[in-house]
Amino acid sequence: MSIQHNNQVSNAQNPTAVLILASGQRFYGHGCGQEGAAVGEVCFNTAMTGYQEILTDPSYANQIICFTFPHIGNTGNDQDEEAACSSAESAARGVIMRETITKPANWRNQMGLDAWLSKRGIIGISGVDTRALTAFIREHGMQNAVIAHDKEGQFDLAALQKRAQDWSGLVGADLAKTVSTSQSYEWRESQWQWGDGFGSLDGKAKQVVVIDYGVKRNILRALASAGIKSTVVSAQMSAGDILAKNPNGVVLSNGPGDPEATGQYAIPVIQELIESGIPVMGICLGHQMLALAVGAKTVKMAQGHHGANHPVKDFTTGKVEIVSMNHGFAVDGDSLPTGVSETHKSLFDGSNCGLKLDGKPVFSVQHHPEASPGPKDSFYLFERFADTL
Repeated sequence: MSIQHNNQVSNAQNPTAVLILASGQRFYGHGCGQEGAAVGEVCFNTAMTGYQEILTDPSYANQIICFTFPHIGNTGNDQDEEAACSSAESAARGVIMRETITKPANWRNQMGLDAWLSKRGIIGISGVDTRALTAFIREHGMQNAVIAHDKEGQFDLAALQKRAQDWSGLVGADLAKTVSTSQSYEWRESQWQWGDGFGSLDGKAKQVVVIDYGVKRNILRALASAGIKSTVVSAQMSAGDILAKNPNGVVLSNGPGDPEATGQYAIPVIQELIESGIPVMGICLGHQMLALAVGAKTVKMAQGHHGANHPVKDFTTGKVEIVSMNHGFAVDGDSLPTGVSETHKSLFDGSNCGLKLDGKPVFSVQHHPEASPGPKDSFYLFERFADTL
């Protein structure tokens, strides 16, 4: 649809949804899901499957997701949920699609995407030239924007653009505490298996504490499949309280926001855990904060890494893995101090994707080893962690 420059759009012009970037660009389309308006950072995701896992990933808090794959909506079931607690259920602010929602065609389907988006309070827009939007982000970086849906097609464009311009963005934003659990809980459910569904870790098992910065369910399931029982705790729990649980190890989970902001309270905890000698594994945001805790730096990326088709090389094995990624901040590999080794690197742009502390049972990765794009190229990381416990 053509770009309009007036401040009002009427229902006679057909669009029932609009995406307005802070810089002024407008994309019109057909609304779906929740009505209303929401502000967030627009990123593009290149995955061809797993749209429900993406839309329920707490790491996408305060973001609007543009899917580069055009056909979204053919599955639809509760089993693909990634949010592990109620506070993490409000993650992605909106979704942008090229085609109208695909009708459900999967044997596991329980609900169409339009109804599901409404249930989750997510605003959707279809009919957008997602190629043009993706190209714009690649050239200019991820953008602050407002996505709005109104069935009557009535939008105050000037007010919406001002809302996007006034939004503070993700730099300096501590979002982990907004998606973290407030109550500790145990997790024994293991990964899904064909014909059996989700399993359960029975009997005695090694126990770890998972610090919940926005943990995904499949991280907890992968730990269980590796023979590890998890006790999930708040992002703001002290190191003393964590160590008092006598865990065999600690996992620093994924999560949203700026690692430096969350690190204001998390870094001292991580440093104390490292000093205790306990094994530590970090994933995504947990990787970034572990890097900060040992003296490295993090940077905001221009377009980030969001997709299920990213090649990463593991220098410890010499193998290349196809991995799932979701991050807008990254560890500056050149800032790793003496005693910290780089273990993984992106083959797309050479950015750091893993580290380990020399002589200590402490390591982390930027990508998501619990995801299955390879299909399970990175599951060995959980087994590697289990061997340190």
